[in-house]
Amino acid sequence: MSNPKHDKGEHYLTTPKAEPFLERLIFNNRAIILIAFFFLTLFLGYNAVKIQPDASFERMIPLEHPYIVNMLEHRNDLENLGNFVRIAVEVEEGDIFTKEYMETLKQITDEVFYLNGVDRSGLKSLWTSNVRWVEVTEQGFQGGTVIPDNYDGSRASLEQLRQNVLRSNEVGRLISDNFKSTIVYAPLYENNPETGEPLDYGEFSRQLEEKIRNKYEAQNPNIDIHIVGFAKKVGDLIEGIGSIAWFAGITIILTTLLLYGYSRCITGTLVPVFTSIIAVFLQLGTLRLLGYGLDPYSVLVPFLVFAIGISHGVQIVNAMAVEAAKGFDSVTAARLAFRALYIPGMLALISDAFGFLTLIFIEIDVIRDLAVAAGIGVAFVILTNLVLHVLIMSYLGISKGGVRHVQNHGEKQDRKWRIMSYFAHPGVAPISLLIAVIGLGLGLYYKQDLKVGDLDQGAPELRADSRYNKDNAFIIDNYSTSADVLVVMVKTEEEQCTQYNTLRAMDTLQWELQNTPGVQSSASLANVSKLVTKALNEGNWKWYEISRNQTIINASIREAPAGLINTNCDLTPVLVFLEDHKAETLKTVTERVEEFASNNNNDEHTFLLGAGNAGVEAATNDVISSAKNMMLMFVYGVVALLCLLTFRSIRAVLCILIPLGLTSILAEAIMAVSGIGIKVATLPVIALGVGIGVDYGIYIYSKLEKFLLEGKTLQEAYFETLRSTGKAVIFTGITLGIGVVTWIFSPIKFQADMGLLLFFMFIWNMVGSIWLLPALARFLLRPDRMVAKARANK
Repeated sequence: MSNPKHDKGEHYLTTPKAEPFLERLIFNNRAIILIAFFFLTLFLGYNAVKIQPDASFERMIPLEHPYIVNMLEHRNDLENLGNFVRIAVEVEEGDIFTKEYMETLKQITDEVFYLNGVDRSGLKSLWTSNVRWVEVTEQGFQGGTVIPDNYDGSRASLEQLRQNVLRSNEVGRLISDNFKSTIVYAPLYENNPETGEPLDYGEFSRQLEEKIRNKYEAQNPNIDIHIVGFAKKVGDLIEGIGSIAWFAGITIILTTLLLYGYSRCITGTLVPVFTSIIAVFLQLGTLRLLGYGLDPYSVLVPFLVFAIGISHGVQIVNAMAVEAAKGFDSVTAARLAFRALYIPGMLALISDAFGFLTLIFIEIDVIRDLAVAAGIGVAFVILTNLVLHVLIMSYLGISKGGVRHVQNHGEKQDRKWRIMSYFAHPGVAPISLLIAVIGLGLGLYYKQDLKVGDLDQGAPELRADSRYNKDNAFIIDNYSTSADVLVVMVKTEEEQCTQYNTLRAMDTLQWELQNTPGVQSSASLANVSKLVTKALNEGNWKWYEISRNQTIINASIREAPAGLINTNCDLTPVLVFLEDHKAETLKTVTERVEEFASNNNNDEHTFLLGAGNAGVEAATNDVISSAKNMMLMFVYGVVALLCLLTFRSIRAVLCILIPLGLTSILAEAIMAVSGIGIKVATLPVIALGVGIGVDYGIYIYSKLEKFLLEGKTLQEAYFETLRSTGKAVIFTGITLGIGVVTWIFSPIKFQADMGLLLFFMFIWNMVGSIWLLPALARFLLRPDRMVAKARANK
């Protein structure tokens, strides 16, 4: 066999004239570049290991949405803004009216009072002075704290406590309907008022577990504690992040084993894994220097960066193995691999980066953070894959075992590629397109049921049997005021919030909402006024109405509970307690409120949406719903533009994008069938799947075009494409799919959902590029014109 180095045609490929400028720049300075990478990795790696979990209530909500603008503008005048915890202390046997239970509740209340982050002025419990009872007697109003002043745990004082509880308005709110549990309500600061530091949700959640749940359940075996609220949910998510390290290890091990089985080369296995991990460290170090942390949603981005690095690294290893099998030394093989792949590789990676960066247009900071993290990660993959990986391989080369593997399996693999090349056959291509059209129709049909927002009760980010969701179910089952609160703010002129017309409008809104599906109950100043007016008239239900006499109204709301009126009396809330925060429930209720507001807002009062955790969820759903299609347009627009600039052909763009579009539609259909809504956690997956999936099509098309320009027929060109690049694309799709499918076992449900969706998109994008792209090429490409055009350009 002749030495390829002396072959005239191959010799031309390795002459300096054929070398791109980037190739000369990189390979003529190999040692300097590797030393620079070493010090850069040390510096950024040091910062990477110091990156901390980060979560913020405000970063997870759309700050520019009108609901949130209204909420933040009036946040100092309202309670129940969504950032609070409710701690239900349940007695297993008996009821709450025992000395032992009340002593435990007192200790828990004191413990919560001193937790860092708690707004102590708003703390509520049977033991706090802001929880009172009021009644009307012949002598007038009487009242006091629910805990009697002379409480000593005796039977008489416990009986007095029972009477006070029944006379209070807290049954169903702070006290369960069956008197077997009570709630400690703790509003939270977003930032520590003394230091200005943001609340550490992970640490706060740990304190709730260690100082409250574990301590007092062990101290009193008759007690069960249930904790819900935004801070606890985020804390549980941060706790679940710890398990991600296991999945990272599993992904790396599986990838390494599969990569060795593919290449049979130690260097071809370890180098792409090593450089992909380096890319992750560079990304995390840069994020820390820029002031970012890892929130529960962006913590999965390093997985994707690793996956992208492996995806492109396999192409380098494959190309070098082919060149090494021809007899080239490691440096020449590396140069030829770089020369063949740097254009499609850079195009694919830049497409990935811009695809991710389109998420910046979504007005939710955690999604924007994810976009920045993914964009930075892909930028480093460009350097580690096309520079660091190639340079290390130029020193180490493909092992003899890897070269023998390529040489010994050539003919056997050729038979397989020959069969698969029939995807480009004129008789098979129409059948493929027909199957694709049928798949498109099924996808469009099933995706009609795709919802925006949460589709389950509780915290859909966590599994249904998680501790948090069990606690949430307990609260829903035992209290008439659920954990899902929509706050409608009623704005008036100063000192005018108790006027008759305003209270009447609030009462009318409550009546409409309580007849709206999904609403559990409601509360406002109107309720207080009606109850007290009835009480002032011997409890006669005929007087359960808002009086037209302003003096009576003023008297009736004199003892209104905190949170239902602000200091200036220019804002009063209507609290709407919902059965759940499912997307359909939120949409129905907010539409009813908006319709009412449009008909009743006037110079006297204005109804504004919307605070509370349900108001935040509704605003988030609204932003995601409007952003989804715009984001997809940006993603596909950017990818299409980059492909068009590279290949200078609309037909080429269609060949690459149509399989991607089919995958997106089928992925949305799977979401609809699987009960996965489009929300903060899942929306980025659609863009990420498109960004990563386009790599396959770019690599396949660039090789296919190269062989077509050499004058080969379409089927023969596709056969050569499969031999050179197709096997790497197939391997990459399967490997990445297997790597992420392990996520379905994660305790964090949204990670499991992302694993399912990414598994499908990795596999199906690979299938689309291998199966559908050549069928489209059969109808869209005109090889004779491509060759003529190429010759004319020369």
